[in-house]
Amino acid sequence: MKSPGSFQSPPRHFVWISLEEMGISDFGWKDIFLLGGRGLLFLAILTLIILVTTPWLTPQAPPEVYLTVTEDENKRRQKRVREKQQETLSTKSSGYLKNVLKPRQETKLRKQEESFYQMMGETWKSLEGYKLGGYEEPSLASEHGAPGDTPNREASRRRKLPEHVNRAPAPPEQPRAKKGLVIPEEPPETAEEVVAIALRCPDGRVFRRRFCKTWSSQVLLDWMMKVGYHKSIYTLSTSYPRRPLEVGKDQTLEDAGLTTDTVLNVEEREPCPSL
Repeated sequence: MKSPGSFQSPPRHFVWISLEEMGISDFGWKDIFLLGGRGLLFLAILTLIILVTTPWLTPQAPPEVYLTVTEDENKRRQKRVREKQQETLSTKSSGYLKNVLKPRQETKLRKQEESFYQMMGETWKSLEGYKLGGYEEPSLASEHGAPGDTPNREASRRRKLPEHVNRAPAPPEQPRAKKGLVIPEEPPETAEEVVAIALRCPDGRVFRRRFCKTWSSQVLLDWMMKVGYHKSIYTLSTSYPRRPLEVGKDQTLEDAGLTTDTVLNVEEREPCPSL
């Protein structure tokens, strides 16, 4: 028995709908899974078709064009960077020249000028000056000058130059004719009675010449003087054995023992002992 005022819930009715009532009595779980698999396969094939056909349907530039555009852009960018760097360096260089190098050069030049003027001033002070003009006879022409003379001409006329300037230059002295040393011409190699002599000088030079054995031995001294060694200071000596060479007007080269090719040394004479 229910008390008054108590709440009574409405009765619940459960509706069961079977597959037979829906008209799919013969549709099993296996058919459901098969239908789902076919749908997934269809989606996969459709996605693949879209991915394959999209590049063909969308217009694209060749890769080479992109590469060329990229290289040109890089070149332009590098050029702009180089120009900017060059401009920066030029600005710094001009600033250095204007603010550092130019003032330094001006200071150095000013110091050199001051040193030069100081040196020249001391030099002029140490010199003895003399008055230009000297004695002048008082005359109207000398005071006022000739008519039509300019100040420069008047000053040059009043200026008295030293005597050695006004003096006419003496004629140059004619050089005296020097007595030349005559040496016979060198005989040919094929001639008979010919000997070759080498003259070794103190400075290391070596002179070679051919002589006839029948010539006077005095020709050796003339040859030595001709190459620049005077016979009053230098003498000739043989190399081996080392001995002074006896030379005389009446003595031939053969008499002096020069019968084969020989090397002679130019040596300085020993000073004579003072008495």
